[in-house]
Amino acid sequence: MGDFFAALGLVLVIEGIFYGGFPRLARRLAEEVLSMPEQTLRTAGLCCAAIGVGLVWLVRG
Repeated sequence: MGDFFAALGLVLVIEGIFYGGFPRLARRLAEEVLSMPEQTLRTAGLCCAAIGVGLVWLVRG
């Protein structure tokens, strides 16, 4: 459970740096996401989740 909270904290740090350091880029990317088809977002999200699971499996397994 400690690893989960460490990973969650790391995600928050990375997002915080992104939004705090590059707010204009973050806003522009959010606008792009709003204009993307739902199927494209779903596919990209599932691919990212699979890659993330694979990375965790390689590192922890």
